[in-house]
Amino acid sequence: MSGNPGSSLSALRPTPPERGSFPLDHDGECTKYMQEYLKCMQLVQNENAMNCRLLAKDYLRCRMDHQLMDYDEWSHLGLPEDAPGNNGKTIKDATDNK
Repeated sequence: MSGNPGSSLSALRPTPPERGSFPLDHDGECTKYMQEYLKCMQLVQNENAMNCRLLAKDYLRCRMDHQLMDYDEWSHLGLPEDAPGNNGKTIKDATDNK
């Protein structure tokens, strides 16, 4: 028992994230996108580079597509909207098909 009058076990209860749960990618469906994003961040020394932001968008799109997070507007996630006519594909998607 602690001698502090204000300490209690209820103070140690974890609180959920603001936007809900963020399930783990147990099947590794989005691992490739995550690794590309992290590699980019390492290359730019964790600066907020646009090319890394686009990779983050690919990663989040993958998570949304695999029901690992709720769909949300890109503007709510601090990312640029998709260009009209690209059907949600990013620059990376376009280059993968060549």
